[in-house]
Amino acid sequence: MVFSNNFFILAFLPLFFLAYYISPHKHKNIILLIASIFFYTWGAPKFIFILLFSLFIDFYLVKIINNTENKWKKCALFFSVLLNITLLAYFKYANFFIDNLNAVLNHYHTDNIYWTEIALPIGISFITFHKLTYAIDAYRNVHRPLEKFSDYVLYILMFPHQIAGPIVRFNEIASQIENRETEYSIDNRLEGMFRFVVGLSKKVLIANPLGNVANTVFALNIHDMSSFTAWVGILAYTFQIYFDFSGYSDMAIGLAKMMGFTFPENFNFPYISQNITEFWRRWHITLGRFMKDYLYIPLGGNKVSKYQLLLNLWIVFLVSGLWHGASWTFVVWGAYHGLLLIIDRLFFIKLSSKFFTVINISITFLLVVIGWVFFRATDFQFALDFIKKLFSFATITAIQPVFELRFWVMFVIAILISFFPLMKLNMNKTETRFSKIILIFRGAMLLLLLIICISDINGSGFNPFIYFRF
Repeated sequence: MVFSNNFFILAFLPLFFLAYYISPHKHKNIILLIASIFFYTWGAPKFIFILLFSLFIDFYLVKIINNTENKWKKCALFFSVLLNITLLAYFKYANFFIDNLNAVLNHYHTDNIYWTEIALPIGISFITFHKLTYAIDAYRNVHRPLEKFSDYVLYILMFPHQIAGPIVRFNEIASQIENRETEYSIDNRLEGMFRFVVGLSKKVLIANPLGNVANTVFALNIHDMSSFTAWVGILAYTFQIYFDFSGYSDMAIGLAKMMGFTFPENFNFPYISQNITEFWRRWHITLGRFMKDYLYIPLGGNKVSKYQLLLNLWIVFLVSGLWHGASWTFVVWGAYHGLLLIIDRLFFIKLSSKFFTVINISITFLLVVIGWVFFRATDFQFALDFIKKLFSFATITAIQPVFELRFWVMFVIAILISFFPLMKLNMNKTETRFSKIILIFRGAMLLLLLIICISDINGSGFNPFIYFRF
């Protein structure tokens, strides 16, 4: 089940919120838990029992972590981390490992290992990250663990962040899981509804048309593609992945707000960054925080030598690349960004301070676009050939795809929103005499957007979320 699906919008959500709003506060967690388990089971019925069993083990391992102060505390943490990393490695990387092993065996003319392909459970990466933060933060005494198993399952499986984030640390919403009456206001519900519809519009009206074009271009034979077509394809993907993923994050944050939860922001106009370091402070913010606190700092953080620090940065982004997908193209993408961060540290940030802002933004955006080629390409050689095509300025006599007017309109809108962020209207500013007019106007616009999105979903067969496969 996806957020940009008419069953979710017109059936699941109305029935859920009807039950949620009329139930007493003490029963709201149970309603949300049942809905979240149903949401996951709808998309991955074969894996729900494995997931619940692993949650049961984790819950009691964390109980041991919290209640002991001797070697058993470290042992419990070790087994919790081992359990989660093992499950992630098996489901996400076993196929990758066997494929590469068979490639080596083929090179030496040895028989392949026969292997049944393993299906990837949806949301396993984000679920694993949430489980790890819960256990590690309990070990670090950041926040006391939950008393009830049902509340723990709710934290991990809450359907707004269940599949593709944002990565919500336990200590950020622990108090809200146990009691969120103070956050449960009409203003928060309206604000959440607005945020959800804006995210849905970003996904359906902007990301989907751009994604259609990106798929068309990347399906072409690279030798029959002009440089212009290649640039259209990768720029379409560049804006598609931003509006697709940030749209999902907006919807997740909005849904949580409607329930009385406050999720952390995940994007902050990343394409206006003036260097790659800044880009990673603005792009997938919750992943960056996770990698910093649970990998970079344990490796030594800034308390190591200069060269060890640079190596640690590179290791973090190699891991980040591999986390995004079991493919060498993702590893290269991570290594590429790690290298750019090292260059930032060595000299680029200091050097770029002498440039105009527009130059810095242009350089950073170009570097990010090149990186997205590796992220989108199906194999390393295609990525290299595609990048060569971008800068060969080749004109091909073969017929090139014709892009519809809707694509160009959405492409321009994507550029305007990405590079010229407008001040957001704050619906809570009731002191202004125009607040009611603004509220009515926003409500009418969002209702119109919702109707357009529902109509578009009905008429389109293209509606995947990019980050669902991670």
